[in-house]
Amino acid sequence: MSSADHGSRRAALRALVRACGLDAMLVTDLLNIRYLTGFTGSNAALLVDAADGAASEDRTVICTDGRYLSQVATQVPDLPALIDRASAPALVRALADAPRARVGFESHVVTVDALSSWQEDGPELDFVRTPGLVEQLRMIKDEHEIGLLRRACAVADLALEVLVDRGGLRPGRTEREVGRELEFLMLEHGADGISFETIVAAGANSAIPHHRPTGAVLETGDFVKLDFGAQVGGYHSDMTRTYVLGVAADWQREVYDLVARSQAAGCAALLPGAPVSEVDAAARSVIADAGHGELFLHGLGHGVGLEIHEAPGIGALGAGTLACGAVVTVEPGVYFSGRGGVRIEDTLVVREQGPELLTLTSKSFAIV
Repeated sequence: MSSADHGSRRAALRALVRACGLDAMLVTDLLNIRYLTGFTGSNAALLVDAADGAASEDRTVICTDGRYLSQVATQVPDLPALIDRASAPALVRALADAPRARVGFESHVVTVDALSSWQEDGPELDFVRTPGLVEQLRMIKDEHEIGLLRRACAVADLALEVLVDRGGLRPGRTEREVGRELEFLMLEHGADGISFETIVAAGANSAIPHHRPTGAVLETGDFVKLDFGAQVGGYHSDMTRTYVLGVAADWQREVYDLVARSQAAGCAALLPGAPVSEVDAAARSVIADAGHGELFLHGLGHGVGLEIHEAPGIGALGAGTLACGAVVTVEPGVYFSGRGGVRIEDTLVVREQGPELLTLTSKSFAIV
């Protein structure tokens, strides 16, 4: 991605900061700094000048420590860099000689102690809470981001295909063994890392939405729920598939069909301008109408990108509407405690002409 693209993102942030009546914004969340500059080091802060015009870029400064002297020059060639171990305090001190300024800060990630320290270092500065401004921009992905997400989803699809084709889902294996193999296959086929700890839940454990893999042994007749993702270029994929081992009972076919119909309804509702609560309702009503509404235990989905869970949240209590270019999951589930459960999840892009599916593994009922 070019420096000009990162510059465009900073310009968009400046407009939001000016709309808040602020002179500058201090960005300290490392993922937000990566989004705005391309910098991937473990210590940084970014001071974004809010003035309109080209000169504001000259007054926008990234700060990191000496370990990243070469890296910041390579990754952020278009911004002046300050080198100081205490990155955020250094930028606050750099502002101290300026006229009194209103400075936004990421109050959702900054500690009370950090803010108190900044106020001592810059008593003439007025620090204003600005939670979620960068995240507001991150909700809408550009085509470069969507390309990375598409690649991450393709890696996960391929890893699952290989796992199933070579008999990795079979009675006698443990949940941990399956999870470790699936994670290895994602890395082997191009992932930079995994999106999160892979969920492998067999038998009664499949009724636990976020079960952590154990030494539980897969048995014939089990539901096996796999929730996993690959990370490529900092971007995450997220997918869930549920299989039956060996032989399926009628109740398993019925609950799978119910969740599949719910998931299809949720995907179809992903349109620009759709209230997120109504998208949730489109899927949830299918399960509720079948008499199992109380067994759908979580929201329908969430945004995915530089974080595995990011805005927008899609749930009954969610606020706001979907925007074209948002990348979200749709993942309804029905969970019969002590017996088993099904979740089907995809990652999709909200498009004007209808959602683009990024996770392409078949969702047909499958016995392995």
